[in-house]
Amino acid sequence: MLKGRCALITGSTQGLGQAMARRLAAEGCNIVLNGFGDPAEIEAQRSALEAEHGIRALHHGADLAESRQIADLIETAGREFGGVDILINNAVVRHFAPVEKFQPEDWDRALAVNLSAAFHTTRLVLAGMRARGFGRILNISSVYGLFGGVNRVDYITTKTALIGLTRAVALETARDNITCNAICPGSSPSPAIEQRLQDFMAAEGLARDQAMERFMAGRQPSGRFVAMESVAALAAFLCSPGAADITGAALPVDGGWSAS
Repeated sequence: MLKGRCALITGSTQGLGQAMARRLAAEGCNIVLNGFGDPAEIEAQRSALEAEHGIRALHHGADLAESRQIADLIETAGREFGGVDILINNAVVRHFAPVEKFQPEDWDRALAVNLSAAFHTTRLVLAGMRARGFGRILNISSVYGLFGGVNRVDYITTKTALIGLTRAVALETARDNITCNAICPGSSPSPAIEQRLQDFMAAEGLARDQAMERFMAGRQPSGRFVAMESVAALAAFLCSPGAADITGAALPVDGGWSAS
């Protein structure tokens, strides 16, 4: 159903973005990877997508805090693949501190990467999507876009705002065969979360199963991480024809966290 489409996933050189890139490649999409990391590892990832799925893939290392680099990212995708059919705004930075101790430069970068980048990518792809009569935009929010928390003001603010952006874009594109939805994952075994778990194990002297139980307390009633493949599967469905009437939604994938 998606064969030959171009999917651009920001923040896709690791973690959830990488999982979504693999899933959409398996669906036949050409892939534009974006993100930082070891160049050799990124090239191995890119070439593996092509070899395993018979698609074309490229990597663009745009810093999403810079609007000019975002424009070059979209222009490159258009030049190579004729335009972006599927846009997944996944890139994120996060910091941990109470509001009064939060560094202004950390706040500014979080707004730029987590929120403004999604605005810029969206505004730059919409004309092409309208011209081709097809578009799928996914904003990766979080359960923290649905409720508050402490010591993560940048993350909560930007993830909440992404849901507002999603609704605005959905209404503006409702008659154009373009959908815009937000996915709100709970805790998944991303590199950042895995490092936090390892730090917790070391600090408390706990085995992994004990640390998991403590880490999940007050989070996911399922008691386990959300599989990144599960989020990727939802993303693929939302890009499919079967999801043509789902737009403007904020969909939790959180093991029951938002229900508790």
